[in-house]
Amino acid sequence: ERTRFTLILCLLINVTISAVRADEKPNILMICVDDLKPSLGCYGDSVAVTPNIDALAKRSVRFDYAYCNQAVCSPSRNSLMTGLRPQSIGIYDLPTHFRKAAPDAITVGEHFKNGGYRTEGLGKIYHVGHGNIDDAQTWSVRWWKPSAPAYANKESLSLVSADAQGKKRGPATEKADVSDETYGEGQLAIETIKRLDEAKKNSNQPFFIATGFIRPHLPFVAPAKYWELYDPNELPMPTVTEAPANAPSYAKTTSGELFNYSDMRNKKVNEETTRHLIHGYYAATSYMDSQVGKVLEALDRNGFVENTIVVLWGDHGWHLGDHGMWCKHTNYEQATRIPLMISAPTGAKGVVTSAMIESVDVYPTLVELAGLQTPEGLDGISQAAVVRSPEKSVRSYVTHVYPRGSRLGRASRDSRYRMVEWKVPGDAPKSAEVELYDYQTDPLETENIAGDNPTVVASMRAELAKQGEAKAQWRNTKIQTQSMKPTDAQLNAQVKERTKMFERRDADHDGFLSLKEFLSQQPDPEVAPKRFPTFDKNGDGRLSKDEFTLPRK
Repeated sequence: ERTRFTLILCLLINVTISAVRADEKPNILMICVDDLKPSLGCYGDSVAVTPNIDALAKRSVRFDYAYCNQAVCSPSRNSLMTGLRPQSIGIYDLPTHFRKAAPDAITVGEHFKNGGYRTEGLGKIYHVGHGNIDDAQTWSVRWWKPSAPAYANKESLSLVSADAQGKKRGPATEKADVSDETYGEGQLAIETIKRLDEAKKNSNQPFFIATGFIRPHLPFVAPAKYWELYDPNELPMPTVTEAPANAPSYAKTTSGELFNYSDMRNKKVNEETTRHLIHGYYAATSYMDSQVGKVLEALDRNGFVENTIVVLWGDHGWHLGDHGMWCKHTNYEQATRIPLMISAPTGAKGVVTSAMIESVDVYPTLVELAGLQTPEGLDGISQAAVVRSPEKSVRSYVTHVYPRGSRLGRASRDSRYRMVEWKVPGDAPKSAEVELYDYQTDPLETENIAGDNPTVVASMRAELAKQGEAKAQWRNTKIQTQSMKPTDAQLNAQVKERTKMFERRDADHDGFLSLKEFLSQQPDPEVAPKRFPTFDKNGDGRLSKDEFTLPRK
């Protein structure tokens, strides 16, 4: 009896100790926001109405020099979740799942799950779409996403039509007299609040909750009350509307993502349209901010504030007409600089740091702040020391990339300069074309000065070379294509698809494609003109339906 009593007592003591240790582990709330540049009040934007994120900044360390690792959704999110840069994984596109190239990667959510946390993902954490999927290994429970219409107004719905890739899209903006919960952002806030309420009931297990808001990503949809927060005439308009002088022509973006929306196709973006789009971006940002505020209120209401690490992160920036560009998809400042703030129980409060940080650093930073062991092999560096003492710095520069065809632009950004090295991965260093911008004398990137500053370029390239050669885009080399011929069914499917493409491009419906019609909405406008002659078999300067649609041998 005494032995049995002792055994039971020991078990009870062990359970009690485990519960205490679980309670001592800080919770994690990670808020990811799509296409969010630092157009926030706390970052000095006097126009932005973002009171909730501003309030979070007052209890956080706000990073003024935070940069994504690639200015496009999927690779940027892969970097955050794996702690590995795109050039280390070898994935720069939207469709390729990161586990195809890095099957053994342990994501930040997976690492916390292995450390005893309940990990939950809601909304846009990974890029799901374009053939890409979520990562089930990351979460303790199945990933959740809202089910909401993209548009609320009948007029908007009537404008939905297929773009050049066959995807149905409506207008680029919508102002609707609807509740917050009509769109996905409002639904996401409600579900995240439910998860926080449930976590309160299961306080013996720490949580890692990642919630991902899509707005202000296109289309810029928001309830009318958020549009009405702004006077369109007071919105900041772009002052530099040309690409940087002396920059490679391929370095800029074509803004093709914007022109896929039904009311933007073949449209010239004049001052009026620019102002309206900027209005939409700010309205969508304020709408998102309101939903973030509801989540943070639930965090406070449940008593989690004192024991929760909160990180708010934008996956990349966004061009709002600067340099004559829209969307992301470049290595320039407006596309790569992001908002990032970390509120930690052991961290400083309401402080701004000039320490440089990359998206890959978030993973090891959260791990160290939570007291877990940091995995080996990450590209990221823990910035926990900066969160505790914001005057410190652990990086002298950050790096990011963007591909253009077979070239990869690898960028190095320090406190003064950005250098971009453009070359095909694996090619000799001397084959590179280089950009250099001095943000001390030219903060708006009006001129590439690489040719006049060889010493600065050489120094920054030498630092970049220490990371090793970038990997090329991952391809499935197991597929044997040498002896494979398409089946009749595959050929018929190709003809049907190309027929649809022909009909969409034939703007004047004359049964032929001019060069201008052929180039309409091409994803690679620099290269596309070279393909035209390969279709134009009779050399008459236009393409018949057969020339465009029939399979080429």
